[in-house]
Amino acid sequence: MYRLLSLTLVLLFATTAAEAAPPPPSSATPELVAAAKKEGTVVFYTSIELQTAEKIGKAFEAKYPGIAVQVERNGAERIFQRLAQERASGIHAADVVEASDMTALLHWKAEGWLQPFVPADVAAKWPADQRDPDGCFATERFTLSPILYNTRLVKPEDAPKSFADLLLPKWDGKIVKAHPGYSGTIMTVTFEISRDLGWEFFQKLGRQHIMQVQSAADPPKKVAQGERPVAADGGEYLPLQMIAQGAPLAIVYPAEGTPSIPGGAGLMVDAPHPNAARLFVLYLFSREGQQLLVDMGRIRSFHPDVSSPQGARPLSEIKIMKADPAAQEKLTATIKKKYAEYFGL
Repeated sequence: MYRLLSLTLVLLFATTAAEAAPPPPSSATPELVAAAKKEGTVVFYTSIELQTAEKIGKAFEAKYPGIAVQVERNGAERIFQRLAQERASGIHAADVVEASDMTALLHWKAEGWLQPFVPADVAAKWPADQRDPDGCFATERFTLSPILYNTRLVKPEDAPKSFADLLLPKWDGKIVKAHPGYSGTIMTVTFEISRDLGWEFFQKLGRQHIMQVQSAADPPKKVAQGERPVAADGGEYLPLQMIAQGAPLAIVYPAEGTPSIPGGAGLMVDAPHPNAARLFVLYLFSREGQQLLVDMGRIRSFHPDVSSPQGARPLSEIKIMKADPAAQEKLTATIKKKYAEYFGL
């Protein structure tokens, strides 16, 4: 079913499979664990929602006592900027980098910032179109971006069923959405919707007096709090978490298709804690780490031995907009410019 999210290898990565020369697959050996414990720390730059990212860190620390995980969480666009600024200043603080905007991984690879490193699980189990042929990164998670509504404020029969419904007069001043200039998730969402529905959709949506927030994690919270009855976007995984905890949220997978957002992770070429970094990457892509992402974070995984998130609709029942990071990368500046124009930012 994951073929619904298939990415063309030639488009996604900078080299062809024939040119690729990934290193041999790696596993968590006793020697690596011992070396990682001597370093004692791993610094994780990530755009995963903070509570979920911290849970991953705590689980790793419990499995490998003596190694602390320093989670540096921000929106993918902010991580992209921070890493560029740090490296321009000669600062090499990050060990492992992760982003919901796959174009960031493409850029970091092109800059030579990522160390080729292939976890055994990725080599044996990952779809070929979800891993870099040179072994610099792989898709360690993906989510969708549905429409949300507050079940206390909106009846199911009155809720929007499509993106087109968001343009109806009755939703004027009642919608919240996140910003592609901050969130990598929303950058990907904006690219896919503008490609499939045209920029005219965003022109019209910009006239609906939108509540503009930053992170993809913000719209579900605003809707659950009743500040707006409907969210136009936001990652699927946080609403699933909130619904499980009793939040008055309902998910709508739009009739036109639901945007899909792959997130990738890689090892920094000059990681200050290289052994701890390798061990953390191995854990992140392991069945245990991936199931943790699914169970704790309600994030979807490409690992074939991992179950689907509890409460999530099967992919086979959802029409999905496909990601295309290479095409998206070329349009990033255009997306930011047009979005700012249409939403008056």
